[in-house]
Amino acid sequence: MTAYSLRARLVTLWILLLTSAIATAYLMFGVYAQSTGVQVAQADVTVGRACREILDRYAALVGLRAGVAEADLAGVVEAALAGFSGIEGGIWSAADGSVVYAYPTYEGTGPKTDLPAAERDTIAAVNAQALRANHAVSVNRPSRTQVLLLQACPLRASEAGLTAWTMGRAHVNDGPTYTRFLAGLGFLTVTVLGSAAFLGWFLYGFSGRIARLEAALAAPRPDGGDLPRLDRTGERELDRLVDALNAAGGRLREAQARVVAAERLAAVGRLAASIAHEIRNPIAAMRLKAENALVSGDPNRAATALGTVLGQIARVDTLLRDLLNLTQARALNRAPTAVAPLLADCASLHEDFAGARGVRIEIATDGLPEADQPHIDRCQVGRALDNLLLNALQNTPPGGRVHLGAQRVTIDGTLRLRLCVSDTGAGIDPAIRSSLFEPFVTGRPDGTGLGLAIVREIAVAHRGAVGLVADAPETTFVLDLPWRPS
Repeated sequence: MTAYSLRARLVTLWILLLTSAIATAYLMFGVYAQSTGVQVAQADVTVGRACREILDRYAALVGLRAGVAEADLAGVVEAALAGFSGIEGGIWSAADGSVVYAYPTYEGTGPKTDLPAAERDTIAAVNAQALRANHAVSVNRPSRTQVLLLQACPLRASEAGLTAWTMGRAHVNDGPTYTRFLAGLGFLTVTVLGSAAFLGWFLYGFSGRIARLEAALAAPRPDGGDLPRLDRTGERELDRLVDALNAAGGRLREAQARVVAAERLAAVGRLAASIAHEIRNPIAAMRLKAENALVSGDPNRAATALGTVLGQIARVDTLLRDLLNLTQARALNRAPTAVAPLLADCASLHEDFAGARGVRIEIATDGLPEADQPHIDRCQVGRALDNLLLNALQNTPPGGRVHLGAQRVTIDGTLRLRLCVSDTGAGIDPAIRSSLFEPFVTGRPDGTGLGLAIVREIAVAHRGAVGLVADAPETTFVLDLPWRPS
C-alpha cells in the first residue's frame, strides 16, 4: 500500500481548493453572462415594442386625417415612448434625415431634444436598411459597459421614405448585478489566496519542526542511547509524539539494561557446571602430584611435583582472570578512535609470538576516512582484537599468514566499522561452529574457551555483532560495530 506524506496531502488539498475556486469562478461568470444575456434580450424586446407602438400610433393618426404636421408627429412619438423607460426614438426621412426626435423618460434636468451625435450614423444606417428591406431591422452594438440596441420600422404612409426608430441601452458591466459579480469574484480570490498563504505558512512551519526532530534523532550520541531526549516543538500533535518517543526511549534503555544484565546472569549460570569441571581437573592433578611426592620422599620428585603444581595454579589463574573479564560489566568509554594505530598496536603485541611460529601479520586499513573516526571504546575493542589475533596465530601453521583489516561499510543505511581477522589455518571444526562463541567451547586442548565469549560480550556492549564468515576461503572472523552510537 502506497504511503503519502502529510505535505503531499496538504498540497493535494490546496490543488483541489484552487480547482474548486476556478470552477466556481467559471460558473459565476456563466451565471453573470446568462443574466446579462437576459437583460439584453429584455431590452431588445422593449425597444421592438416601442418601435411598434410608434407604428400603431402613426397609423391611427394617418387614418384620422389626410395631412400630418410635424407637431403631430412629435406628439405621436412622445406619446408612444412615454410608457417605455430609457427608450428614445423618432421618425427618420430618407431624404431629410431626422424628422422627429423624443426622449420622454430622460432623467436629466430638462427634456432632451437633440439627436445623439455619437449614434447618428448608426441610426441613419439602420433606418436605411429597414427602408430597403421594407420590414423591421434590429442592430445590437456591444461596448465595454453596455449594449446599444436599435430598431427601425418602415412607416406605411403616402409620403415614401419615412421610418420609425427606437434606441435603448442595456448596461452589462454596470449596476447591482455587476457589483455583486465583482464582490463574489473578489471574495473568492481573497479566500483562495488566503488559504494558499495559510497552507504555505503551515507547511513551512510543520516541515521545519519535522526537520528538527529528524536532525535530533540522527545526531550522534556519545552515551550510546538508542533514542535521544527530544525537545518539544510547540505543535500540540507533534508534542504528543515527542512525549511518546521520550517515554519509549526511557523504557527501551531500561529494557536494554535489563536484557544485558539477564544475558550476563544467564552466561554465568551456563558457566557454573563448566567452571566446576575446569577447576576440579587442575586441583585433582595438583593433589595427585603432592601425594606422590610426599609418599616417595625423593627430593627430585618433590621438585617436579611443585613445578607441576605451579603450572596448574597458573592455568587456574588464567581461567579465573578470563572468567572475571567475561562476567564483570564495564561501562563503555566511547571516543573518536583512529583505527589504523589501534590495529598496529595490536599486531606489535604479538610480533614475537608470530615470529617464533613463523607466521606473518598483514594489516589493511585502506579506505578509512582520516577526518571521520568511529566512536568506540579503544581499550575494550583492543582486547577483542587481541583475542581474535591470538586465536588466529595459534591456529596458523608455520609459513602461514594472518590478515588484520578494517573497513567502513553501510548496512541498512547505517555506517559501521568492520574489523576482520583471517588466517590460513585448518579452519574451525564444524561440530563447534554453532556454539563457537559460548563459554568453554574450544577446539584446542590447551584453550579455556573464553576468548571468543569475551569478544562477543564486547561486541554486544557496543551494540554490534561478531561472527564467523561462512564459506570464506580463509578462516575469517568479522567484528561489526556502529560507527557512531545510535
